[in-house]
Amino acid sequence: MSDVLDLSAVTVRRGSSVLLDAVDLAVGVEERWVVLGPNGAGKSTLLSIAAGRLFPTSGTVGILGETLGRVDVFELRPRIGLASTALAGSVPGQELVRNVVVTAAYGVTGRWHEEYDPDDEARAAHLLDVLGVGHLAARTFATLSDGERKRVQIARALMTDPELLLLDEPAGGLDLGGREDLLRRLTDLAADPDAPTTVMVTHHVEEIPVGTTHALLLRGGKVVAAGPVAQTLTSDNLSATFGLALEVADRDGRFTARAVSS
Repeated sequence: MSDVLDLSAVTVRRGSSVLLDAVDLAVGVEERWVVLGPNGAGKSTLLSIAAGRLFPTSGTVGILGETLGRVDVFELRPRIGLASTALAGSVPGQELVRNVVVTAAYGVTGRWHEEYDPDDEARAAHLLDVLGVGHLAARTFATLSDGERKRVQIARALMTDPELLLLDEPAGGLDLGGREDLLRRLTDLAADPDAPTTVMVTHHVEEIPVGTTHALLLRGGKVVAAGPVAQTLTSDNLSATFGLALEVADRDGRFTARAVSS
C-alpha cells in the first residue's frame, strides 16, 4: 500500500444508522486534504477511522502501509498526530501547557513520573512557539481560551513528528482574529515540505488554509465528490453536499460560499 491513507468500501453502522456508507479514499504522501460536510455527514467518524481509533463495520482501511485489524494500533498511533475536541477533553485541566505537549512523546495526556530528555522539552517549546502559544507554556490548560487550546492541541499532535496529521475542526468556535491567525499558521505548515500529510475536517470553506491540495465532500455518510481541491470545491458539488444552492468563490486559495438568491 503506497498511500498514507487508503479506505476501500468503508462502512460504519451503529444499530440502524449508517455513519459511513462504502467510502473510498486514497490520501497520498505530502497531500493536504480537507473533509467537508454538514452535521452528521460522517466527518468525525472518518477521522476516527483514519486515527486507528475506530474499526469499520466492513471495508478495508490502510494506514501508513498497515492494514487496520492486522496491526497493533498501539504501535501505529504514535505515527499519527491527532487534534480533536474529544482528545482535549481527556487532558487534565490543571496540567501545564508545556506538559500537555511533551507528554505526547509517551502517548499520555498528563505528566506523572515519566522522564523527558532536553530534546523533548526543546521540541515542545519550539512547537508551542510555532503555533503562537509559547508564552503560555507555564499556564494550566484549563485557563486557556478555546483558540489557545486548539493551538496547543496541534502542537501536541506534531510532537512525535507524525507521518499523518489529523485535525478535527481546528478553527471551530474561534473569533475572526483567532481564525485568521490559526489559518496563517496552518498555511505555513502546509507549505513546509517536512510537514506530515494532513487531513482536516471542517464545516466551512472559509476555514480551509491556503495550500490545501485535495477535498472530500460527505453527505449522509456518502461521498459526494473527492479529488483536487479546485475541481472538487465547485458550486454544484457544495450545493449537493449541503442541500442548498450555494455559490463558491476562490480568491488566492481562500474559499468563500454564500447562498444563491432564489
